[in-house]
This record gives sequence, structure tokens and C-alpha cells, in this order.
Amino acid sequence: MAAKNTPLTLAQLIGGMATFGSATPVSKIVTQAMPVFVGSFLRVGIGALALAPLAWSKLGTIRAMSRGDWLRISVITLFGMFGFSALMLYGMSLVSGVAGAIVMSTAPAVTAAASMLFLGDHPTWRKLTAIALAVCGVLVLHLGGGSSGEAGGNLLLGTILVFAAVCCESVYTLVGKTASERVDPVLVAFLAAVIALPVFLPFAIWQWLSFDVSDVEPGAWMALLWYGAGTLALGSWLWYAGVKKAEGAVAAAFMGVMPASALILSYVLLGEPFRWVHLAGFAIVFAGVLVMSWEHARMSQDETDQ
Repeated sequence: MAAKNTPLTLAQLIGGMATFGSATPVSKIVTQAMPVFVGSFLRVGIGALALAPLAWSKLGTIRAMSRGDWLRISVITLFGMFGFSALMLYGMSLVSGVAGAIVMSTAPAVTAAASMLFLGDHPTWRKLTAIALAVCGVLVLHLGGGSSGEAGGNLLLGTILVFAAVCCESVYTLVGKTASERVDPVLVAFLAAVIALPVFLPFAIWQWLSFDVSDVEPGAWMALLWYGAGTLALGSWLWYAGVKKAEGAVAAAFMGVMPASALILSYVLLGEPFRWVHLAGFAIVFAGVLVMSWEHARMSQDETDQ
């Protein structure tokens, strides 16, 4: 299929990245309202239900999937669904939405580092610069004290947990890229969500025993609904629908929408106070995101020229 950068395609790319970015502030709303594993179980359940209609027409291809395909989907389930959800929610319970957004913005650099370390990807000055900027941005956040409502210990532990979630997301990205070469990416996301349900179930039951559903306000239920149907299902569908039609360089340029969305929505949805140290830390990390976007665009152009 020839690449077509139509307004609809660009809107799908922007919508997908903006939806993914909303996961950071929304996850904080969810973790403030319910136990981590209860929220995680409900998230993947809602996500699986929302993905089902999109994946329905592709279920016939399951019989052709190899053992390697199932192994990759199992890894995605463990890291991208279970590990990411649990670590993200526990981490966001300790840090502000803005601090979480800054740490989550390191995802492109972390993915690049993992690709170089474990997949033998060739290091370039752009990748190394993006990694250095990601580290510097997080250091600025910590040296500036995060936000006025965070104790130093909470900020450190929360940052570590959110960063661990970023590492899980990187595994999801790298393994998912390989899995999507043979299996439709929406089907991959659907199967991973379905398989994750029994993994979460015993932990969710354990926490449900001390959980009072009546304490959850309507706004938190809406946040949970979006956390599953929006960030997990709608975001995946929009992004992959756009990527299928867009040039690789164009798709890479929209990587910056996700961290920007996470930062802006943290202020809007959570009502967090603005601090210059937030802007400084985010600007440094965001510069790394732009450098990685430049690198992805260059790689895409090289593939086109070959």
C-alpha cells in the first residue's frame, strides 16, 4: 500500500499518540480510587471488550500462528499488560501526574537503549543524545524536588516504579514490533489483554476483599473506562490505522504528541500546580523525544532508499 499522508491519517496518528499520553494522568485518578490490581484487572478486561469488535475479523488467522508468535504474545502479556499496569499504578500513587509524565516521556530513549543492548541495534549519536537528555531531564526533576506535595522518598520510589513501567513498555514495543510482522497488531493487543485477565485475577480477588466499591466516585469509573477502552483499545486502533497508511518519517514525527499530551492533561485533569522545574525537566526530556523522532525518520528514509 502506498503511503498517503491524508488529513485523516494525520488525525489518526495525533489521536493515537494523544490517547496513549492520557494514560499517565488517568492512571493516577484510577489508583487514587481503587486498589492497583483491581484497577489493572478491570482495565485489561475493558480493553479486551473494546478491542473484540476490531479483532473479530482477524480471529481466523489465529490457527496460522506459530509457537513463536504465542511466545511473543506471552511476553507482551507479562510485561506490556501485567508489569506495565501494576508498576504504573503503584508508581503514580506516589508521584504527581506531571512527574509521571516526565518519566514516561523517556520511553523512546529507553526503547532505543534496550534495542542497542539486547538486539544489537547500531548506536548513533542521535540515539545516545536522546538517552543522555532523558537521564538529564529526570535528574532535573529530582534535583528540583519534583512537586511541593511529594516527599523525597515517595518521589524517588515512585520514579523508580514508573521508570520500571517504561522498561516494560519498551519490551512491549520491541517484542510487539516483531510479533506484528506476522500477526495483526490489533489482534496482538486483544490476545495479550485476554491472556492477562487470569494472570491479574488472583491478585484482584485478594485486593477486592478489602475494597468498598461504593467509595468509588463516578469520575473515577469514567477514568477507568477510558483507561481501558481509550488508552488500551482506541489508542492502539488509531495509531496502527495511521501507521499503515503514513510514511515512516511522518509517523515518527508524531512521537512527541504523547509526552505533550501527558503533561498538558496532568495539569488539566489533575489540577496540579505549575512549577518551572517541571517545565525544565520536561523540555530536556522532550528534546530527546524530538531527537529520537529525527532518528526514526532518518532510518525510515534509509529503508525507502534501499
